[in-house]
Amino acid sequence: MMINLKRKSPYTGKVNSMDLATTKEALDEYYSGSVRYVQDIFSNLNAEEREFIMTGYTPNDWYEIFAEED
Repeated sequence: MMINLKRKSPYTGKVNSMDLATTKEALDEYYSGSVRYVQDIFSNLNAEEREFIMTGYTPNDWYEIFAEED
């Protein structure tokens, strides 16, 4: 199942969306304060997708944040 999740980026303030191969139940479990690790709840997702769920940061946000240091 694909879920379209919208999150506000703490870096840009822009609302972004990402299609994730997960379920509403898994998202509900995570956002309700589950004691399980995010990588256990969303074991089929990659690190960038899990980061988006946790923080709202997109891969492009991280690129821009670290590009500024160069």
